[in-house]
Amino acid sequence: MKSLYRKYRPLHLSDVVSQEKITIPLENALKNGKISHAYLFTGPRGTGKTSVARIFAHAVNDFEYKLEDSYVDIIEIDGASNRGIDDIREIREKAAIKPTLGKYKVYIIDEVHMLTKEAFNALLKTLEEPPKHVIFIMATTDIHKVPPTILSRSQVYNFKLADKDSILKHIENICKKEGIDIETEALGILVRRGGGSFRDTLSLLDQVSTLSDGKITHEMVEKAMGLPEDAKIIELLGYYQKADIKSTTDTIKDLFAAGVRAEIIAGELIAAIIDDPKPELLPLLTKLPEIKEPFAEARLITALINEKISQKPSLESKLSAIIGGEVQEYGGGSPF
Repeated sequence: MKSLYRKYRPLHLSDVVSQEKITIPLENALKNGKISHAYLFTGPRGTGKTSVARIFAHAVNDFEYKLEDSYVDIIEIDGASNRGIDDIREIREKAAIKPTLGKYKVYIIDEVHMLTKEAFNALLKTLEEPPKHVIFIMATTDIHKVPPTILSRSQVYNFKLADKDSILKHIENICKKEGIDIETEALGILVRRGGGSFRDTLSLLDQVSTLSDGKITHEMVEKAMGLPEDAKIIELLGYYQKADIKSTTDTIKDLFAAGVRAEIIAGELIAAIIDDPKPELLPLLTKLPEIKEPFAEARLITALINEKISQKPSLESKLSAIIGGEVQEYGGGSPF
């Protein structure tokens, strides 16, 4: 059975959701015949860079795009495993050969930032004097690793993570088509965990789609994904603001006993703070990204101990007060 992500992968630029600032200019370029020899798609994973590259590669050649098709004039290359100078030299040699069926020979280089310095130099020579029948579409999640010389010779398009409302509406429609009965609150969990990526959100929907023959509830989703209840996250944030150590540690112990990992708890806390940012929670937000192995559980507990608990003068502060001649601050008598 085909995964939902593959089944609902866009086949036309107009099908791509939440990337209009990219798809509209590309559509106009196709209509006006203003095709560049090099494009660079950059942005977080799961935002549609490869999908748009494939759609555009087919469109410039007037090929019908199907997920399972294979055209000799559209060549996909993984920059992570073909990153050396010899790999790029081979591409340059083959690029000189005219396309077989289409007007253009299109090279899609994924993870282009993985190329070596020497490979980038070899690619640059091709971009400086490209054959008229060749188009390069490069994709990367780390644009800062791509040399400025490559950037200057490419049309750069920045892909953004989709907003939650757009993703929610999109997967609601998919659920209706697939006959998946799922609570809106449960979908909200998937959207949040998907982090703005349609691909990741649909992959999660795939995972939970068989949880029940009836309605899939948010409790089912939380349990299946090993997530803490939303109420527990809100409680933890409240305990942090009150500097309630006992309630904090008791709640964390309960979550650990239920099999919820420290990294997951930290991620949910981050999402909750970002959704409703409060000044008093910002110190916690700086600590939570550090919750990882080794000792993830200890790191989480330490992060959630609010520094406001040190309201009483410590022994060191009392001694400092005495040495500094500030004994009067303790009522004129001995601070001990």
